[in-house]
Amino acid sequence: MTHNLPPLVIVLIIALIRSSRGRTARPSPAKTPPVRRAPASFDAAAYGLAPREALDPRRAGPPTPDRVRKESQALADAAWGGDCQFAAAHIEAAGSNWDERWSRFELLRAIAHEDDAWLTAWREADPGNCDAAALEADLMVHRAWTIRGRGYASEVPAENMAKFRALLPAAIEAAQRAALLAPQNPAPWVVMVTAARGAQYKPDRFQPLWDGLVARAPHHYEGHWQGMQYWCAKWYGSNKQMMAFAERAMDNAPAGSPLAGIYLHALTELEERRSALPSGAAAKKRLTAVTDALATARADDDRLPALRHLLAYYLGKAGMYEAALEQFRLIGPWCGAQVWSKYGEPAEAFHAARATAVEKSKAKPLPPE
Repeated sequence: MTHNLPPLVIVLIIALIRSSRGRTARPSPAKTPPVRRAPASFDAAAYGLAPREALDPRRAGPPTPDRVRKESQALADAAWGGDCQFAAAHIEAAGSNWDERWSRFELLRAIAHEDDAWLTAWREADPGNCDAAALEADLMVHRAWTIRGRGYASEVPAENMAKFRALLPAAIEAAQRAALLAPQNPAPWVVMVTAARGAQYKPDRFQPLWDGLVARAPHHYEGHWQGMQYWCAKWYGSNKQMMAFAERAMDNAPAGSPLAGIYLHALTELEERRSALPSGAAAKKRLTAVTDALATARADDDRLPALRHLLAYYLGKAGMYEAALEQFRLIGPWCGAQVWSKYGEPAEAFHAARATAVEKSKAKPLPPE
């Protein structure tokens, strides 16, 4: 099969997966909130910030390096050309670095979503390969969510909901079979945890899946994001349970891991439900801890830019303007994160938030270089 996708398509797909985490059901879009605007006199560059005219609302962080784009496209071309061993070697090269392995897993999913003939061939050629079996199950889960859509259940056509309900139990069974092929591999367990809420698993059925995941990968970022979604109020938990889950995740996160960022996603869930954000000294201490944790993460971690946007936003909401300003300096000109895009004019919202951070922190212009 010939594929004429531009070289950037696969990289863009995977970047969206990692930055937006948009697989959960969402309510219909609310009215766009009004955009605050920075004073015309605000000179961002004087405070070590990217100038207003340099802001780029097309992305949340720097573009993917050419080397990575070329490697991703070469992997896609090899798979679509029938070379499933290239995919197998790509994921195996991550070893037992389970977050990196999942990152590669997501890339293979994006490639298979376009054309999965190579995945079928991989499964037939190596039926004992856990990653191939887990990928097949994972693809079933994501196709089910595509059919369902992102609205509330009452907004989903009955026919689509029936297909969704039928696909998820089959996906969980496929993931369970995959788990038997490599007991140490957490990928099938991430798939099961992801599917559990859509499959209407109550907590007593969900908990063994979660225990199985953390027994294999106690700090798995994607697994924790999915777990946080399960415990949020719109699924099978509450605001209190979700926040407790997020706080445990950040408290147990090892140095160098962006896992503390799960706390920021939990704050976003609160805002989407129009629930009050944590306040007071304890809440500020939490945000400081997230700041410190992200400072230890690898600079090239592609989850970091989106997390920095959330951190800057919530630091500002908490009145921690000096810390917010430092995050804005680290972010640079990239302002296409959802936290600003929801205002309709991301560059204006981002620029205004920076101006507020400068004003409220009483920052002084930096000396000329």
